Amino acid sequence: MSAHDQLLVVIDPVARRNDGESVRIAKDVLCAGAEAKICLPDSPEEFSRALARRGSRRPVVVGDDRALLRTVTLLHRERELADGALSLVPIGAPGSLEVAYALGVPRGAVAAARAVLDGVAHRLDLLVDDSDGVVLGDLSIPAGRSPVVPAPAAPTVWDTCRSLVRTLVHPAPVQIAPRVHRLRVEADGVLLSDVGAPVEGVSVRSLAGLAAITVQPPSAPPVHADARTLTVSGPDFRYRADTVVSGPVRRRTWTVREGAWGLTLPKP
Repeated sequence: MSAHDQLLVVIDPVARRNDGESVRIAKDVLCAGAEAKICLPDSPEEFSRALARRGSRRPVVVGDDRALLRTVTLLHRERELADGALSLVPIGAPGSLEVAYALGVPRGAVAAARAVLDGVAHRLDLLVDDSDGVVLGDLSIPAGRSPVVPAPAAPTVWDTCRSLVRTLVHPAPVQIAPRVHRLRVEADGVLLSDVGAPVEGVSVRSLAGLAAITVQPPSAPPVHADARTLTVSGPDFRYRADTVVSGPVRRRTWTVREGAWGLTLPKP
């Protein structure tokens, strides 16, 4: 890290409330290793203003996946993602940091803060939709999928007896059938599935400049494709982009932007 490098450390309010001690440790490590301006926004509007006023300072987000996604979204919409690299110190519940860890951000406040100071910028792909929304990790369409209950094996005499006893004591459990959806799925203009062939869901992740797409029919092997663009249409549907559920919409197109944003990660 250059001696002249300056940091803008934006500490998400959720991180301050949930783990103030880890926030303090991260702040101490960053301030000891660089000239750092600390911002403590209390609302999304203050968060946005702090980023807009960063000047030449390198932005460092202290928070969870939602804070990182909010930052990338703001910089994308201002067309400023190409200006440099972001850094993240992940603080939050384990389930709220899955995207950060999948991207390679170290676990723990100290290790992550040291990576901010000594790491290198990696250019990463970005999925961008036609409403200017972004996806850092996984995209799921629709947003939620019902659990699939496997069909039971053929019962034996002893199974029948045990089932009768259980029925007398407890009511029979209700089996949940897979929920299917009527979606038209196109990858680079090639039709993968139409509304006449229901699907359980579509999952997407950007990989090496392409969108790795999986379409899951209810009772057939999944259909895989790699493409630059994905268009999904059909009756109103919701979708989950990383941690955020959006919709309902009737049509949405996602495009892969190769190397669109930078993230500071530890040196190899």
